[in-house]
Amino acid sequence: MSTASGAPRETATRSPKAQTIDMKLEVVVIPVSDVDRAKRFYGGLGWRLDADFVKGDAFRVVQFTPPGSSCSIHFGKGLTSAAPGSAQALYLVVSDVEAARADLVDRGVEVSEVYHRAGVGEGPIRGVDPARQSYASFATFKDPDGNSWLFQEVTTRLPGRVDADTSFASSTELAAALRRAAAAHGEHEKRLGRHDEDWPDWYADYIAREQAGKALPS
Repeated sequence: MSTASGAPRETATRSPKAQTIDMKLEVVVIPVSDVDRAKRFYGGLGWRLDADFVKGDAFRVVQFTPPGSSCSIHFGKGLTSAAPGSAQALYLVVSDVEAARADLVDRGVEVSEVYHRAGVGEGPIRGVDPARQSYASFATFKDPDGNSWLFQEVTTRLPGRVDADTSFASSTELAAALRRAAAAHGEHEKRLGRHDEDWPDWYADYIAREQAGKALPS
């Protein structure tokens, strides 16, 4: 559009309304070359087999879900044109990377040593992050086609990364959160110099704050 003088005039545009519809990531498709081999591998990880549907010779979908995950994986026939092994660095968030690694090693899976990085762009350093910071410790493994997975240890979420409601994907994660709260509460009672009768409220506040990425109680 132009003004009376012929100069162009910009028209105002309205910003779209904030998205309020829940959109939950449900499934990630993993490209594989041998469906039955992949099924044995992911079943061997201890993941839940949800489905194995076949329709003729051209279509098959197998669904697995990692323990405690809200998102599943699909692989099979007629699902994707991506090359087998091209799915890389798929993140599996865990509360204890050493325990997660040990579990897969016990299952006969080849897993890298746990490592951390000193800073952005720095190379890997063997062992967990010395301060055990969230998002800082990793281990990796691959399926038979070379699709790669990455364990990342997260115990405290960054601010704004979770909803206000506190929830846990499994009893194991809840137990780990309770242990961390118990250790922190022990230090709290040392500072108080007495038994804290309100420890249930303190635990609840600690766990909710930790999961939401807020400052922890002292």
